[in-house]
Amino acid sequence: MAIKLIVGLGNPGQQYMFTRHNAGFWFVHHLAQQFNITLSPDKKFHGVTGRGQIHGSDVRLLMPLTFMNKSGQSVVPMVNFYGIQNDELLIAHDELDIPAGSIKLKTDGGHGGHNGLRDITPHIGNDFHRLRVGIGHPGHKSKVSGHVLSKASPDEQIAIDSALSAAFEALPLLLSGDIEKARSQINSFKGPE
Repeated sequence: MAIKLIVGLGNPGQQYMFTRHNAGFWFVHHLAQQFNITLSPDKKFHGVTGRGQIHGSDVRLLMPLTFMNKSGQSVVPMVNFYGIQNDELLIAHDELDIPAGSIKLKTDGGHGGHNGLRDITPHIGNDFHRLRVGIGHPGHKSKVSGHVLSKASPDEQIAIDSALSAAFEALPLLLSGDIEKARSQINSFKGPE
């Protein structure tokens, strides 16, 4: 199935805009810019939404404005309202377990401790596509909160942006429904050493 809804997870507000936890927002925001899709507040879905043509496919975009740990309050109503099947859903989010500058496409699996996914999966299950944007791990769980809610270093940001560009290159495959080929292309991307 082709992707019909792309969700970017993050936290609303200027103070969070450039923090690592907002890597999903960066992905969707860049998509909207690149393909001239207007993102507008939508109270019904507690987020910012848009709809447009990306590589010839009709795609909806969503950035929840509920804060990360309440992402389900935005994603679930939109999925239900438009009848989006799980295999038509791509959620982009930051990933601690992947180094900054790496990116992975995964289908299925648990929430991996990610609070945004943790709030979504009880309502729709696990079998949707995730674009996991590596932000690296700070080394100890006591440092995780500070790590995700702070800015990446300039070198890390360059690496993350490079990984996001690799995901954009695979978009035509994703949107046409060739998920396996997209997964192979994205997962083989090697960021800066």
